[in-house]
Amino acid sequence: MVVRHWWLCFFFCCSSALSFAAPQAAFHPNVIVITLDTTRADRMGFLGSARGLTPNLDAMAQQGVVFSRAYAHEPLTTASHTTIFTGTYPQFNHVNDFGVPLSTKLPYLPDILHKRGYHTGAFVGSLILDPLDGTAPGFDRGFDVYDAGFHLRRHGMDRYKSVERRAGDVVDHALSWLSQVPSGPFFLWVHFYDAHDPYDPPSPYKERYAAQPYDGEIAYADACVGKLLDALKKHGLYDETLIAVMADHGESLGAHGENTHGIFLYDETLHVPLLIKLPANRWAGKRVESRARLVDVAPTILASAGFSVPPEMQGEPLMSAEKPGKASAKTNPGGEDRPAYAETDYPHRAFGWSALRALRSGKYLYIQAPERELYNQSADPAAARNLAGDTKAVADTMAAQLDDFHQKTSQTLIDLAKPDPDQMKKLQALGYVGSATGTEKDEKKLVGIDPKTKIEISNLLHDAMFDVEDARYQEAIPLLERVLKEQPEMPVANMQYGMAEARLRNYDKAIAPLQKAVKLQPDNGMGHYELGLALFETGDWKSAAPEFEAAVARAPKWADAHFSLGAVYARIDRVPDAMTELDTTLSLTPDHYRGNLLRGRILSLQGNPLGALNNLEKAVQVQPESQEAHLFLADAYGQLGREADAQREQAAARSAKPPARN
Repeated sequence: MVVRHWWLCFFFCCSSALSFAAPQAAFHPNVIVITLDTTRADRMGFLGSARGLTPNLDAMAQQGVVFSRAYAHEPLTTASHTTIFTGTYPQFNHVNDFGVPLSTKLPYLPDILHKRGYHTGAFVGSLILDPLDGTAPGFDRGFDVYDAGFHLRRHGMDRYKSVERRAGDVVDHALSWLSQVPSGPFFLWVHFYDAHDPYDPPSPYKERYAAQPYDGEIAYADACVGKLLDALKKHGLYDETLIAVMADHGESLGAHGENTHGIFLYDETLHVPLLIKLPANRWAGKRVESRARLVDVAPTILASAGFSVPPEMQGEPLMSAEKPGKASAKTNPGGEDRPAYAETDYPHRAFGWSALRALRSGKYLYIQAPERELYNQSADPAAARNLAGDTKAVADTMAAQLDDFHQKTSQTLIDLAKPDPDQMKKLQALGYVGSATGTEKDEKKLVGIDPKTKIEISNLLHDAMFDVEDARYQEAIPLLERVLKEQPEMPVANMQYGMAEARLRNYDKAIAPLQKAVKLQPDNGMGHYELGLALFETGDWKSAAPEFEAAVARAPKWADAHFSLGAVYARIDRVPDAMTELDTTLSLTPDHYRGNLLRGRILSLQGNPLGALNNLEKAVQVQPESQEAHLFLADAYGQLGREADAQREQAAARSAKPPARN
């Protein structure tokens, strides 16, 4: 019996490391942050929606603190998440563009908690927050595990196994990590990308919300939140865990003419749900009607967990840790109505229009634009009547307050970097316009075309880019023609038009717009790459080579660019240079099908079939349905006198598919 009891003790002690972490003391609680991408506040039941989309969040709201007037500072995912986790404004952290690295000089909530003994895990739903292969470099700082691993989608590939994953998969990954996290407090971040377009909820939400798929995505995400919360309750973690739920931004859905987000700064994209459940459900059911901001989230989490807030954080705690017998105005959430600043440089970077700035203060929303805007949000919550012309004194006062706020919260200590062409290509896969534009002073950004007058161009381009991504080139071309008719000098529209024509094999039509895109934006490596592809297909290999060289120079870790340069070198009798580029390709991506195929074929043609085998066998392994790969491998086997292997590969080639063309 003694032995048996010893064994049971050993079993349970060891298996505890494979179960959910035990609840922590209330003063330093477990912390979970749930970010709901592209989620409007007016879809939340706990904020007054009667649509019935969010029963799980509504139930959690009864045990937490609801901030009914919370605002984001940027209508873009990466920029807004930077503010959430650093507690700093975009003009301070400078992560106002996709692909800009998160500076190590910034305070960062996951890193702060990790240094204080927390186990940390991130589970994100999209390429856009992938720090290694996406457009969020530096976001993995302080995380023990950062679960991303997305990649560009090739034609015919499942969207949810390449550029994004559904909320259910995100939760499954997170729960698997939680089941193995060692004892001690943990910080968990889960990000749901589902409500971002294209709206395509899974069954049964797809059928239930066929007329309103955006709502279906939110209902599905809420169910996944419920799955996560149920697991926490089952394992005794829910009550003593601090859980913060918020959206990074909303979605216009046609308001003010904008179909999605990124251009405007109205409430449809900046008013966001914010819900915080404190340990022991303190302040359960409290509603805060005063204005709150996402810049306040990280300071609030730190203060509520019993930690000091770094002085570099510009936000302020919305509430603090409550000690027995010490409750005061500082611990009670709510009270002051804080001004909320917002900005978007996206209209300027993507389209060459004016950037926008906004300030919400008192009852007013002021938007700095070529035609400035002022709205009384108490009387006009839809921002339908611009008062700037009628109440000039108020508009002038708000403008002065905005300028003063921006100046006081800006700084220049953060190292800046531009996104590389590979990151820009990934952005376009998500419907965004990448930019190679460098940093500019605000006075240069805040001039030019007012986005209000050109919003339809943004909508058309957004739809066209998704058409190109989904290989609907015929549908994309008329949309792009309309864009170029209105704005013929737009680099990205010219590039997308050239890409669409090239994918339809109309290479002669593709070259001129691609050349124009490169001329307008010479630092855009992706433009050079696409032009090189079109020139290569026309047989103008000598002209294609410098375009691929330019792409490689701007993105030295871009495997496809190195392969294309190697392929064109092989065509113009620069075989040693071709082999160098192919070696680089395979060092970056060992399973690169075309890189292995071409390198193996060159070696075979040079009379080195033995050296070719590794590459050709790898090519067959990567694409077993490739007729070309089997034929090249059969030829190499034949040169080596391995007739049985050669015949096997010839038979495989006969039953395989001919070479695919994009």
